[in-house]
Amino acid sequence: MSHRSSQSHYAIVAGVGLTPFSRDSGKSALELQADAAFEALDDAGLRASDLDTVLTGYATTVNHIMPANVLAEYLGARPKRALGMSVGGATGLSMVAEATRMVRAGDAETILVVGGENRASGQTRDAAIATLAQVGHPTHEVVLGANIPAYYALLASVYLDRYGLDHADLAPLAVQMRAHAGTHPGAQFRNPITVEDVLNAPPVAEPLGLLDCCPISDGAAAVVVTRRTDRTSARGVTIAGIGQSNNHQHVSEADFSSFGAHQSATDALGDAGSTIDDLDILGIYDSFTVTLAILLEEIGIVEPGTAGHQAANGVFAADGRFPLNLHGGLLSYGHSGVAGGMAHLVEMVMQMRGEAEGRQLASPPRHGLLHADGGVLSAHVSVVLELTEANAVTTGELR
Repeated sequence: MSHRSSQSHYAIVAGVGLTPFSRDSGKSALELQADAAFEALDDAGLRASDLDTVLTGYATTVNHIMPANVLAEYLGARPKRALGMSVGGATGLSMVAEATRMVRAGDAETILVVGGENRASGQTRDAAIATLAQVGHPTHEVVLGANIPAYYALLASVYLDRYGLDHADLAPLAVQMRAHAGTHPGAQFRNPITVEDVLNAPPVAEPLGLLDCCPISDGAAAVVVTRRTDRTSARGVTIAGIGQSNNHQHVSEADFSSFGAHQSATDALGDAGSTIDDLDILGIYDSFTVTLAILLEEIGIVEPGTAGHQAANGVFAADGRFPLNLHGGLLSYGHSGVAGGMAHLVEMVMQMRGEAEGRQLASPPRHGLLHADGGVLSAHVSVVLELTEANAVTTGELR
């Protein structure tokens, strides 16, 4: 596997930070962001004063138009650039993609990417639902009382009908995510569940039940992206490829046969000079069971209509062909907005380093694909991570 030769610099993930996710952290969004940021800086062996760029995602509990500037000041950083971003659930990987472009171009050298909020404890449930519903069309969808679960229930209905499936064919995905969460001490939900539990859970939006839906959580995640040097390469994981696609914003305008995930992932894999066959770990956005099924299938990991069946057969288990969301994903680790999608990246980096403790794969993975979407399968971002040769030496995985 190799990068395209035209790249001037290689971007690496030099540090990661992730808080536990919960219903009530007892902290503000800014405090959670700072906790994850300092953890990532410590992990990278850096200080806030070393940063030249800070990228921060939106937070639904913070009504401020300069989130990155506020965080930079709180951390004691004085970066040349402090930028905020808002692309729904794709925000975290979008910021990582932008950081990668900056490093590759030589425009930045040390970038902190942060997302997090007290989404569960910092607002009422109704307020959270109303805020998130605004991704819908203001005159064709929102005014009819639609919300995020309703939008995804529509997708689920079309998906199940198209392939002649029923609710039981999605349930194994939720079961697998919960099994992975049970091995992570920071996960919001760790008790095992069964397919029957998923099917018998309270309905949310037909055909989706409670266990098909991610929770609302408090939590934060952070990543330090730097230029690869001799000093940083020993623990750095290379950002080998990036890709993005935006085919629609509102689900009423979506092409249900091609949401954009395939193009995004294809571009990221092409950027990295790799294929799906090279991958040995996945981090795929799973806001709902149907989200995960559609993305896995459209990207090309499994055949259309088979994601749930493959989950039931162990394909996405820790010892399966494609270990998936080993921290438990959004469905069980939790979902605190921007940090929800970033947690997938943190877990993959920990696995590649061989530092995932009790959930560590027997052999640290070398190549992984991350994918996130924002809105209702609207904005897509894919990132390919690759274990650097120097890091492979430290984990005993050098080819």
